[in-house]
Amino acid sequence: MPRLSVVIPAFNNADFIADAVRSVLDQDHPDFELVVADHSSTDDTRAVLETFADDPRVTLLNTPAGGGAEANWRRVSEAATGEYLKLLPGDDLLYPGALRAHSDALDVHPGVVLVSSPRDILDARGRVTIKKRGLQGVARRQQPGVEVIRQTVRRGTNVFGEPGCVTMRRETLEQAGGWDARFPYLIDQTSYSKVLLRGDYLPIDQAFAGFRVNQGQWSVALVNEQAAQAKAYHAWCREQAPETISASDVWLGNRRAEFMALARRAYYTLNRPRMSAAA
Repeated sequence: MPRLSVVIPAFNNADFIADAVRSVLDQDHPDFELVVADHSSTDDTRAVLETFADDPRVTLLNTPAGGGAEANWRRVSEAATGEYLKLLPGDDLLYPGALRAHSDALDVHPGVVLVSSPRDILDARGRVTIKKRGLQGVARRQQPGVEVIRQTVRRGTNVFGEPGCVTMRRETLEQAGGWDARFPYLIDQTSYSKVLLRGDYLPIDQAFAGFRVNQGQWSVALVNEQAAQAKAYHAWCREQAPETISASDVWLGNRRAEFMALARRAYYTLNRPRMSAAA
């Protein structure tokens, strides 16, 4: 059993998937596997993936069409065998040292079930548009998971970061029921929260991933639903931990979520010319 599993749920990522895979295979971690599931892509994603098939660390799978992101995220994660799990979307990147830093932190802190780091926001060509985004308002120490869930509610945004920023104990994710898409735009944030209700959280204050914004990204398509889904998520979090997350936390987070939805929409509008791989 490898110490760490990196899993990539790929879908129509032909322009970016080679860079994503290489960013994993170039890591200095001594004991990891890479599992990639292609969700019946209609572009050349599978053909690009086949160029990595001879690497003994790589397992290539197929996911039948349908079921949305949750189907592919579950497919690739359920095939993982490592003690720790990191999901990397097929258009994002890991930076050097990412796997070792997260794995070492989990090794040293047995009570921690999830670690995360900031990320850079990239355009479609991989150029940085925003540096070191994430961990807003989060104390830089080990802390009960419910405390950082409260912080992400109050901030009205995902303070943990996208999946490439996060590594968790695979067994804890399974105990929590796996990836949860009840709020589709927040599948990662909701699933992290279910894990963090079962243990401690540790932030690592260094950017170890690049989150690429591009025209084919499903989160861009869902921008108009962001605030509504965030509010539903906030209410759900309060139901899970009413002794920690107050009604005023939810109210504040809802107002901030409305603002964040407008800010993201403005970002997508201003950066639209940079959201194409050909730009």
